[in-house]
Amino acid sequence: MSKENQGKKMKIYTKTGDEGQTSLLGGTRVPKFDVRIDAYGTVDELNSYIGMLGDQEVNWMRAEILKEIQDRLFTIGADLATDPAKQNVKKPDLLKSDIEMLEKQIDEMEKALPPLTSFILPGGHTSVSFGHLARTVCRRTERIVTELAAMEPVSELIIQYLNRLSDYLFVLCRKMAQELNVNEVIWNPRNK
Repeated sequence: MSKENQGKKMKIYTKTGDEGQTSLLGGTRVPKFDVRIDAYGTVDELNSYIGMLGDQEVNWMRAEILKEIQDRLFTIGADLATDPAKQNVKKPDLLKSDIEMLEKQIDEMEKALPPLTSFILPGGHTSVSFGHLARTVCRRTERIVTELAAMEPVSELIIQYLNRLSDYLFVLCRKMAQELNVNEVIWNPRNK
């Protein structure tokens, strides 16, 4: 929200979408099933899961990092919600340093983790399971955004950020399991 709009009351319902259409930033009307709407809607879903992860007691020391990720997801959502033909729409930017921050966090967590020797199944603790839900929604978001990128311009940084975020979430799940002192659920494929 721009500084001039801060403090102004926002109306929750506008009735402009009652016929299955919505507006992109820039004013273009598109159907609500448009892949661009699916992309930024799934970013919103992912943001909700990141919020749930931030609410887990085990992540109290990562609350600021998770909040920063939520902020970047809002930035990504704004970018995806913008009509690519409208160049003068004011919106925040995603930066290469945002991806580097995720990589730094991954490297820090991995220092304290045992080497990965098996596939891991989601589970073992509710907080870890929430993390895997966020990770799988992130992967779905990445698939939808790359589908959109095959049709219309999408910033490469967005795709890179989502890819790195899913890696971050996987490592975060391992780190949470370690901090919660629970065993990771190892996949043991049955023999034929």
